[in-house]
Amino acid sequence: MRVLITGAAGRIGRKLRHEFQGRFDRLVLFDRLPVTDLKDGEVPYCGELTDKALLQQALEGVDAVVHLASIPHEASMEDIVQNNVMGTWTVYELAHQAGVKRMIHGSSNHAVGFYPRSEKIDETARVRPDTRYGLSKCWGEAVGQYYADKHGLKSLHIRIGNAADRPEHSRSLALWISGRDLAQLVMIGIEHPAVDNTIVYGISRNASAYYDNRQAEQLGYQPQDSADDYAGDIGAAREPSADHPVGRYYQGGHFCTLEFSNPETVARLAAQDDHS
Repeated sequence: MRVLITGAAGRIGRKLRHEFQGRFDRLVLFDRLPVTDLKDGEVPYCGELTDKALLQQALEGVDAVVHLASIPHEASMEDIVQNNVMGTWTVYELAHQAGVKRMIHGSSNHAVGFYPRSEKIDETARVRPDTRYGLSKCWGEAVGQYYADKHGLKSLHIRIGNAADRPEHSRSLALWISGRDLAQLVMIGIEHPAVDNTIVYGISRNASAYYDNRQAEQLGYQPQDSADDYAGDIGAAREPSADHPVGRYYQGGHFCTLEFSNPETVARLAAQDDHS
């Protein structure tokens, strides 16, 4: 089997490379930055997703694509459209042309960031993006639906929570996912026959999770790790949104506060804080 990872030089790409070492006949690595420390079976391609000729070359003979390449934070709409929107469209279209059967899309918790932390949601919750970045992930999920319906290209969209090496504050205790748990979800996306255009949450076995992840569990997901194991190490560590009522209230945390300009909501949430 040949699997292509876009964004292979990034933090998540490196974690998956580690987890997948020796698992595939070829692990094709595509990134705008050089991929270093190549292991047996890894084939690198360095370039932009807009370089269609290079991407077509990388896709030759590939069975599945793990699409991670994107701007991973808030940015101008122009940059988001160029990289996250058009980049995702290009990967899907060229993968379809190359006969790829499975796409694993690195979506994000920020596609649904404007749900209250007190509300547990599942994959059926309507999207509520908290940033232009989150909006681009909603787009990627919709692109997957289009290609599933029109061309039979199946997708697993993983709304990744926090993929740091370890949780760093209270919000990440709800969102954290280990490298091996994320790799397990990716393998489900590659292999499971029931995947169509399926959304799951990229979290480990976390007691304070914001998400009902039964959809993933029904596909066989059995997370091996838990953010709870690190709770005692976090102590008084404060998340970036701790001083903002909007950031404290919504699941998207700090992302929800960026460019936020709804004074009525701020006043309402501040009043709730005063009465709590």
